[in-house]
Amino acid sequence: IFLFPSVSLHPFPNVSYKLLLYERNWLNRWKTTTLHEGEGTITNIKWRGNLVAWSNSVGVKIYDASSKQRITNISRDNTNFRPDMYLCSLCWKDNVTLIIGWATSVKVCVVKERDPTDLRDLPTRYVEIVSAFESEFHISGLAPLGERLVLLMYVNEMLEQTDKEHCARPRLDIIHHLPDSYEEISSDALSVRGFQENECRDYSLEHSDGEPLFYIISPRDIVVAKERDQDDHIEWLLGKKKYEEAMMAAEISQKNIKRHNILDIGRAYVNYLVDKGDYHGAARKCQKILGKNMDLWENEVYRFKKIGQLKAISQYLPRGDLRLRPAIYEMILYEFLESDYEGFASLIREWPGDIYNNMTVVRSVLDHLDRAPSNRTLLTTLAELYTYDQRYDKALEIYLKLRHKDVFQLIHKHNLFSSIKDKIVLLMEFDKEQAVNMLLDNEDKISIVKVVEELKDQPELQHVYLHNLFKRDHHKGQKFHERQISLYAEYDRPNLLPFLRDSTHCPLEKALEICQQRNFVEETVFLLSRMGNSRRALQMITEELQDVDKAIEFAKEQDDAELWEDLISHSIDKPPFITGLLNNIGTHVDPILLIYRIKEGMEIPNLRDSLVKILQDYNLQILLREGCKKIIVSDCLTLLKKMQKTQLRGVCVDEENICESCHSPILPTDIAKTFSVVVFHCRHMFHKDCLPTPGMFCNICSAKRRRPAGGLGEA
Repeated sequence: IFLFPSVSLHPFPNVSYKLLLYERNWLNRWKTTTLHEGEGTITNIKWRGNLVAWSNSVGVKIYDASSKQRITNISRDNTNFRPDMYLCSLCWKDNVTLIIGWATSVKVCVVKERDPTDLRDLPTRYVEIVSAFESEFHISGLAPLGERLVLLMYVNEMLEQTDKEHCARPRLDIIHHLPDSYEEISSDALSVRGFQENECRDYSLEHSDGEPLFYIISPRDIVVAKERDQDDHIEWLLGKKKYEEAMMAAEISQKNIKRHNILDIGRAYVNYLVDKGDYHGAARKCQKILGKNMDLWENEVYRFKKIGQLKAISQYLPRGDLRLRPAIYEMILYEFLESDYEGFASLIREWPGDIYNNMTVVRSVLDHLDRAPSNRTLLTTLAELYTYDQRYDKALEIYLKLRHKDVFQLIHKHNLFSSIKDKIVLLMEFDKEQAVNMLLDNEDKISIVKVVEELKDQPELQHVYLHNLFKRDHHKGQKFHERQISLYAEYDRPNLLPFLRDSTHCPLEKALEICQQRNFVEETVFLLSRMGNSRRALQMITEELQDVDKAIEFAKEQDDAELWEDLISHSIDKPPFITGLLNNIGTHVDPILLIYRIKEGMEIPNLRDSLVKILQDYNLQILLREGCKKIIVSDCLTLLKKMQKTQLRGVCVDEENICESCHSPILPTDIAKTFSVVVFHCRHMFHKDCLPTPGMFCNICSAKRRRPAGGLGEA
């Protein structure tokens, strides 16, 4: 019996396989109408608004009480299944949508209004099947859940050992229906008593329209199901020890959850990791979970201390906007200092120097250095602590003692140049390049004289400093250039000759004396030529170096005819020298002079090739001269034509022009009178009568000793 307060219609399926509609009339009496009979037992009936749907072994019928018409008959599809064993399930999703489940078949039917222009004798409404699909298992019940469907399914499974079917636990699935298929959203197997003995018809599913409650009915149990919320999901995740997923779910839905909060879930997660022995993982999660709650942080630190895992949480402690009490950080530093010097040094480098008591930590480090005075890690860390405490002199001493690479950075950063004036040798011995660059970059803080004085007992280091100073500026260290000659000769001969070439302040006599003492021929040759003794320099090249190419190059540089004569005289009895001269002398000295002086019968290597080269060079010179001559003649002709064209142009003479001699207007006031005007190419104008001596040259330009300007003519 279905009772709806707003409707006075009551359909009753009776035992004689009839469906009767009882309608109360205006006299408050019941009027009975037979809606259906003669097709077997009516197994299910659902009423929604004015629509009644029922099922029997043949199919499903829908009756419209407002028009008193049966509007459709939907036949049963799965005829292979016994209708008494697999009952039809019906439910109304809304006032016009009926869902039918029968065996493995599901249909979604929509009642629609017929087009009023249709004149056929048909009901005013009709039914359209908008979705039809087959499920995996047999349907025992169904119900709507928003736009989705809830299916209660009877499951048969095959036993692997016997290949026989047995009854499994029933399933409650949530699906999203499509026109000819469905998508499974979730699936749960239900634990009910005696499920092994149940059949498909033993289960049914009912739902409440007012709230999302579903009742699963079996012979021994009634299970109430409701839509799961986020709290339920989180609780399930926590029960499965899936804390990471539980935290993510809580963060996403933190405004909707009521029974849980992120902090409690996070702390439970940390506890779980600690119990599991993953101390580093637990410490890492503390950053996210504890946030900026100082009390919680300190409690966790003491907890990690209690279990002997302070090292695990050390790298995750807050040290930004949130700061714990200094004692917390000191406690962790002491833990490392007792067992791990490298870890202690890493924390000192990573942590800001103001989150713990620096002096307390320094005293502890000094106590350990008493036991291990040469421990490099402790000394380096102590220097860093001194730096944090702005005791830079002590830090500098340690860095220099250790020859630490950060010593130069410390000096620059904290301007410690006044403290290193007596430590220049130590810095140079540690790293010459960095030390020299630092000293040269800060000449205003440590003078050149002071550096040279400090390095006087280390001549090689002194040379390195002065050499780099000279490369930067040839004049700054000019007072030390005399000293540098000996330093270059002793420690850096390859750079001696470039130094002598570039320096304008070194004494040449002193340099010559040193070079001659050490038999430095190339340097001596350069000094002799610079002092004007080119003949002696050439003699050293030819006699001591015996290098004809250098001798020829030297003669070319000096460009002195007497020097060429000396070179030819010295080479005339040396065939290799003659070959070199023949190959290179052609453009500087007439080769005939050399050829005439060659002794008859002297064997000269490659003479033929040398003579051919001389002829080729001569021909090339002739060709170059002729080419140059043609270019010059062509340019002269072009310029002459241009000058002639320019001089043939007229010159404008008007009232504004004046005579350069009498300074009166060049043109007379009475144009009818005869007048004569002389205009020169320099644009100076004269009355003819004003010229002292009539001629073709401008008196003004001639007086200024310029090039004479020829006259343009008379007017």
